[in-house]
Amino acid sequence: MKRYFTVCLFAILLFLTACMHDNEMWERRLDHYSQSSGLFILNEGNFMYDNASLSYYDMADREVTNSAFYLTNNGLPLGDVAQSMTIRDSLGYIVVNNSGKIYVINVNTFKCVGKIPTLTSPRYIHFLDKHKAYVTDLYAKSIAIIDPLGDYEETGIVNGKVLGHIDVSNDGGQFYQHPTEQMVQYKQFVFTNCWSFDNKILVIDTTKDEVVDEIEVLKQPTSLVMDRFNRIWTITDGGYEGSAYGQERPGLQCIDAETRKVLKTWRFDLEDWPSEVQLNGSKDVLYFLNKHIYRMPTFLNADPECFIKNPNADAQYGGFYGLTVDPYSGDIYVGDALDFQQDGVVYRFDKSGAPVDTFEVEISPGAFCFKPEM
Repeated sequence: MKRYFTVCLFAILLFLTACMHDNEMWERRLDHYSQSSGLFILNEGNFMYDNASLSYYDMADREVTNSAFYLTNNGLPLGDVAQSMTIRDSLGYIVVNNSGKIYVINVNTFKCVGKIPTLTSPRYIHFLDKHKAYVTDLYAKSIAIIDPLGDYEETGIVNGKVLGHIDVSNDGGQFYQHPTEQMVQYKQFVFTNCWSFDNKILVIDTTKDEVVDEIEVLKQPTSLVMDRFNRIWTITDGGYEGSAYGQERPGLQCIDAETRKVLKTWRFDLEDWPSEVQLNGSKDVLYFLNKHIYRMPTFLNADPECFIKNPNADAQYGGFYGLTVDPYSGDIYVGDALDFQQDGVVYRFDKSGAPVDTFEVEISPGAFCFKPEM
């Protein structure tokens, strides 16, 4: 989903190899149960190929299970482009972007216990309480308000449904705005970045379920986090050469959640492509990708430092693609999409940057979700 343009390069080869891969999968089934902590890896797959997948990494044993959703659920495909995953209680909500749905699994068994269908192009889910959540969307010009459980507590089956929508349309804009992405919350307000052909962070009042403000940032904010000082951090990619929306130098920006004012901006080179802003567990150290892994303390007088170098930073395609930080150990995980055709890998480093492990996953590892010990 992040890089649709890579799909066409490998279309024929992927079609041939996917059939062989599926036939092998039908010969295996996964019987899994774990209450220990671990890490889910969402492998995006390729746009329009229905080959997204879920991997699971046991951090203590350093063992990885690939195709965990497919194998556990009797050959049920995860869908087209796995975008994000969020865990609430013992349930994991997997947002499958181009399939327009959210699968819900038991995070201990990986068994599918239901889904939330009839979404347009869902991206991320943010919980307000057990029966209310927001789902952002790339194309719908609205944010879905959903019941993420339905009558699960009585039936054991999630039959979540869409309760309504928050209008985020911008009819006066030249481009198809606002495409909403990640969400953070401060008091009753949810903030969401608008990435594609946009430069806004929208502010939603959860008591009214409506947009009440917007914050102008640099072009195309790709991700969003909030630190321990109630400051929002976003990183922007600046667009691309030849874009009808234009191109500018990408940047990192810090915003006060109370005043909604930009406190400071760091700018990068025009050819840079920063993404994946993340925080450590104490939310006072910031990490992001820009070919390499950068970090900085969340102080306004600090500057980013290159923390972990990517040995393949000059590759034409792929490279470091997804990033996360273990909130307990401080370990850093980065997904390498390689060429977006073959199975990717994940590198694990400790908080000092020393290598810990490397393991193979599947196509385009783009997002992560930590499973706490249950």
